[in-house]
Amino acid sequence: MPVSFSENIEDIEKSIGYQFRDKDLLINALTHKSYHHENPDEAPYYNERLEFLGDSVLGLVIAETLFIDDKRLTEASMSKMKSYLVKGSLLFEIASRLSLGKYLRLGRGEESTGGRNKRSISADAVEALFGAVFLDSGYETIRSVILRLLRTKILSVISKEEGYDSKSELQERCQGIFGKLPEYRVVNQEGEEHKKIFTAEVYMNGRSYGRGTGESKKSAQKAAAKEALQKLVNANK
Repeated sequence: MPVSFSENIEDIEKSIGYQFRDKDLLINALTHKSYHHENPDEAPYYNERLEFLGDSVLGLVIAETLFIDDKRLTEASMSKMKSYLVKGSLLFEIASRLSLGKYLRLGRGEESTGGRNKRSISADAVEALFGAVFLDSGYETIRSVILRLLRTKILSVISKEEGYDSKSELQERCQGIFGKLPEYRVVNQEGEEHKKIFTAEVYMNGRSYGRGTGESKKSAQKAAAKEALQKLVNANK
């Protein structure tokens, strides 16, 4: 390990905004199985079990936040956004912000092949870290830690519909219900040429199901599709 864990443990805790009561949980979260295999007496445990737990805790926090933050989101949209928010590349971004790689306990073989910079190892360590915080403190604390690290990204995903396309979902539903594609119509546009606001409606089976506005035709159509999806959900309650 390039830095002494015992000397830098406070740095890790400060970076996530949480101080562990049981320091062994933190050590285990940052211990890769390659280190365990080479040093079984010093490291009897490694982070795969904590990773499993952390993955579930992260999923719950994300699902709860999506559910509470935007009551217009459908089950399908929340599911796709959640999948986007828990994917490895985003977890690797968190690991990079925390400089987590330099604190990992890796075996010599993994170290020599650049394991400290491997996305999968860093992403797994983030999930293990979440699992460790959960065991050390409980749900409310890990929820705060995760939202401190991911809140801005979650809000961006909701507002920009990253990882989710309302038009694609509506198309699938429309074909399933009516056997045909939805039809979009731009019904109004106003404002100066470089600052136009578009209004679009979406029709299914000849009936208007949604209306939305946006700074482009595409964004207006997405807003209309989102409203149409919500109407379909409400109709099936």
